[in-house]
This record gives sequence, structure tokens and C-alpha cells, in this order.
Amino acid sequence: MSRLEPGDVLARRYLLLDPLARGGMSVIWRAFDQSLHRMIAVKVLTASLHMDHGERISVRSEARAAARFIHPDTIEIYDYGETVTTSGGVAAYVVMPLLDGTPLAERVEAGPLPWTEAAAIALRLARVLMAGHARGLVHRDVTAENVLLTADGPKLLDFGIAAWAGDPEDDRGTPPYVAPERLLRVPTHPAVDVYALGVLLHTMLTGRTPYPETTWEEIEVARRTSPPPRAAGVPHSVASLCQSCLAHLPEERPTAAEIVTALTAALSTATLSRNVRRGLTVTGSAVIALSALLWFQQAEVPQQREKAPVPTPSATVAPTETATAKMIESSPSATVTIDQAVTGFTSTLEARTPCGATDADVVLDLKQVLHATVTPLGPYESSTDNVRRKLSDRLREGRLSPACLSELEARLDVIDAAIKRK
Repeated sequence: MSRLEPGDVLARRYLLLDPLARGGMSVIWRAFDQSLHRMIAVKVLTASLHMDHGERISVRSEARAAARFIHPDTIEIYDYGETVTTSGGVAAYVVMPLLDGTPLAERVEAGPLPWTEAAAIALRLARVLMAGHARGLVHRDVTAENVLLTADGPKLLDFGIAAWAGDPEDDRGTPPYVAPERLLRVPTHPAVDVYALGVLLHTMLTGRTPYPETTWEEIEVARRTSPPPRAAGVPHSVASLCQSCLAHLPEERPTAAEIVTALTAALSTATLSRNVRRGLTVTGSAVIALSALLWFQQAEVPQQREKAPVPTPSATVAPTETATAKMIESSPSATVTIDQAVTGFTSTLEARTPCGATDADVVLDLKQVLHATVTPLGPYESSTDNVRRKLSDRLREGRLSPACLSELEARLDVIDAAIKRK
């Protein structure tokens, strides 16, 4: 098999500079686009260097399908091609943006991640898989090497070598992320991505893969009869979910959508617990401080005990967004203005519970759509139907939790009532 070297040029255009990462199916190169004069990333499929014409046609079809799959947590595909290298081999490649980030594999090498960080990464990846599976695309190579940690969050690489669900299985994959049924050459199924995500989640939680096999040959001779290993030291719900993803039978694994729901709930619960603990700590400190103050007052000025309490003058304080939201909860809807109702919606949307796991871009989008609905320059007589449609879309995409949806819809009811009174 011919090897590519720094300085090789693909398709008389893409100058390979240095390899950035290597996986079981490909090598990512830092490269320079000599036509558009920009730095890029080129992923060369290592298997393609010796695949036959029929296999290259299949890869080309898959790359075209993946290029039409747009998701904020995937990498856009600029180009796909096949070329004869300077050493005489045939190379199939995918051209992508060159992003600034760290491969998740490097992060894992430093040791286990905090479970909340691991769950948050897995949640973002599950959302990508859920969207891809809904279109019939199966990634087939979800690995730590194919996840790039960027300032905007984790990005899943390699949808350029995805397959259609139901396609014949092949040997493109990275041990030990390969699901057991792939050895039987059964048709491609989304469950193989769920298994790989389970391996990745287990690796993030423990710092090691759940099984020791690292080659196709070792996987083929492995005999797994015991239940999948369970990650220790993490919440029961997360450990159980990870274990379910690693189930030997594909039908026993959850779907990507079910993973999204489970991880969203786990992270929301963790956020709530953290806020409760913080509140108890603050309350305890306040009680201690107040007790000390009272003791000091009693010790220094005992004669004040006989004095009548002096009433505190009332003060007028502008309500904060949180206070407005509480007022909406306790007041009849007839007393709430449009502005107050909108404030209640945005406060709920930005609150840690139950909407704390909602993406920042989703929060911004919902605010903009709501503003377009109730802006003074807009049609006050309209309803919040556009916002409700957005909420349904985000729930279906797995980017909004059911609990958050329920709370936001209740706030929209208040807004609709205020609009009708206008």
C-alpha cells in the first residue's frame, strides 16, 4: 500500500503539510488549498488506497450524502475526490475546514473526565447522531479521535464516510469501538453508532476503553458472555445508560434520541442538586452570621431589649427578572403585561432548572423569534405560534428537554393572554 508523505499534492490542488491525527480508517492532514489560498484539513481514507472501483463509488455516494447533512456540531465538507498519488497509489479524500481545537483522544489520555463534562460531550454527540439517523445516515466511526473539542463545543468528524442504514457492512471502523454484530456482516444499523458512543462515554468516565481488544483480529476471537462493564463513581442513571449502550445485542441498546433524553435529565438533576447545595451553604452562612450579630447586640446593648421595635421604612425596588417571573407565577394572568410575560419566558429559558442544558444558540434563536412576535413594531394581535413551532423542532432535535418545553409553553400561554388583552 502506497503511503502519503508531506509535500504530496492531491488533485493538483491540496498540498499536504503534516498529519494531525490518525485513526483506524483515515489520516487527517493539515493542508493548503493552492486554488483558494487557505489552510484546510484533508482526511485521507487509508482503506481507499487499495480499494477497488466499486468501493470508491460507494464512498463517493456516502460523501455526497453526508455533505447534504448540516448540523452545528459536525464539520462541513468542502470537497471529496479521488486521485493518484505521486507514488502511484489511489487516494480517496475529504476536504474540511481546519478548526482550532484539541482531539478528545488527547483529553482522555490525561485521565478520566468529570462525569458532568463527559455526559455533556456525549449529549452533544448523541444529538448529532440522532439527526443523522433521522436522515438514514449511520456514522460508523464514532471515536475519541473523531471528536474535536473546540471553543464552540465538541464537533463530530467523519460524516464524510458515513453509510446509509441498510447498506452492506464492511470493515471500515476503529477497534475497540466496533459493535459485535459488525463482525457478522449484518446490514448497517444506527445501533452500531450507539455502541460506539457507549464505548466513548465509558472511556471518558474511566480513562480506558471497556474492553482490551484493539485490533479486528482480537475482536473476532473475543467471546463476551458477561454483562458489559459498568463505570464506577458516577450517578446510577449515567452508569446504567452507558452499560445499555454497550449491550451485546443491538435491539437492547437505546436509540440516540433516548440517550439525549436520559443525559439531559441527568445533567438537569445534577444542576438542580448543585444549586440546592449552594443555596443551603449560603443559607447556613447567613444563619451563622445573623446568630453572631444577635449575640453581639445582646451582649453589648442589653438595654435595647426593653425598647419597642422600630419599623423599617418601606422602599420601592424595581423588580428583577427573577422577581418578575415569580410575580407571574403568583399573580392572575389578567394583571400581567406583555413585557412582564416576555420577561417571564426569557427568565425561564435562561434558568438553570429546567432549561440549564439548552444550547446557547437555541436560547438566542428562541429569544429572537419571540421578539419578532411581540415587538412594538410588530403585530401584537398575532399569537406565539412561531415560537411554539420552534420549541417543537428543538425538542424533536433533542436540543430541548421535555421539562424545559413544558415550562416554556406555560410562559407562552401567559404571553398569548397578554397579547389578546392588548
